[in-house]
Amino acid sequence: MRRQLCLLAALALCAGLIPAAAEEEAPQGGELSNYGRDTMEAYGTNPIIRNIYTADPAPMVCGDTLYLYTTHDEDVLVNDFYTMRDWRCFSTKDMVHWTDHGAVFSLDDISWADDRAWAPQAVERNGKYYLYCPVHKTNGGMAIAVGISDSPTGPFTDLGKPLVNEGDWNDIDPTVFIDDDGQAYLYFGNPELRYVLLNEDMVSYDQKTGVVKVPMTVESFGAGSHDTGTSYGEGPWFYKRNGLYYMVYAAFAPGVHMEHLAYATSESPVGPWKYGGVLMTEEGGVFTNHPGIADFRGRSYLFYHTGELPGGSLFHRSVCVTEFTYNEDGSISTVPKSATVRGAGQE
Repeated sequence: MRRQLCLLAALALCAGLIPAAAEEEAPQGGELSNYGRDTMEAYGTNPIIRNIYTADPAPMVCGDTLYLYTTHDEDVLVNDFYTMRDWRCFSTKDMVHWTDHGAVFSLDDISWADDRAWAPQAVERNGKYYLYCPVHKTNGGMAIAVGISDSPTGPFTDLGKPLVNEGDWNDIDPTVFIDDDGQAYLYFGNPELRYVLLNEDMVSYDQKTGVVKVPMTVESFGAGSHDTGTSYGEGPWFYKRNGLYYMVYAAFAPGVHMEHLAYATSESPVGPWKYGGVLMTEEGGVFTNHPGIADFRGRSYLFYHTGELPGGSLFHRSVCVTEFTYNEDGSISTVPKSATVRGAGQE
């Protein structure tokens, strides 16, 4: 996907998409303003984060709280490209009021990396929190870092070395899931989908199995215009529901160079995968998109990003969320983007 961005960057600049600053600042650790919420406070308004540009949403539910990890698009671009140097955390108990916990991990914390604080995901295990993050390795390609913390709101401390480092550019957009039998999986990749079997410590993986390349077939991911000839592009989100495994991802339709969201399912955590269809269309988007899915207080939510804030562009994005439901057979109909989200617990 990002191989196509030199031309797109030029088009964005010509189109007048140089970003203005995001809306008013919110104090770190403080509640974000109730932008556009009605007097009953039953609904939140998209984008849900308005004080900075955010993208690549990764929700994690712990008890009565949903934590949301995001990337951070800086206001000022360097080399007219994604300028991203830290990861942010927000939390909510009702999907309406959000607390800003500020930067919880950054490139400054990773001595072996120098750029591209891209799409993360977090998970809890045995009282520790692990934040998996793709970064550019100094004098190298992309690799996956791990931040470790005793708290979901950080601060996170770097493992001290890459977890996954294949020496190429495919190692981005990690998604982590711990199955019922205790086996943890880390999927990742653009343009190929790959995975490793994480060990119990969550900071190493089964070297005997190694990095497994998922067969990139039309049957698994649908026909598309990305490098593999399928719709799979990047940004996988892996989870399980009612015994069925889901792989949601950012996708390219045939002849379309803008991402929509799609999904595949499997009866096994390692496939084979069966293409399920379009989850969210490209309309109203901003070239990239990135899914994050969570069940919270009895409802299912799809997080994504657009460019809806003032000054928004393909390099200045904003995280949104919408509620959705599953069909009886576990399939998911196409989910529209939404201007608002109903508060958890509201009828």
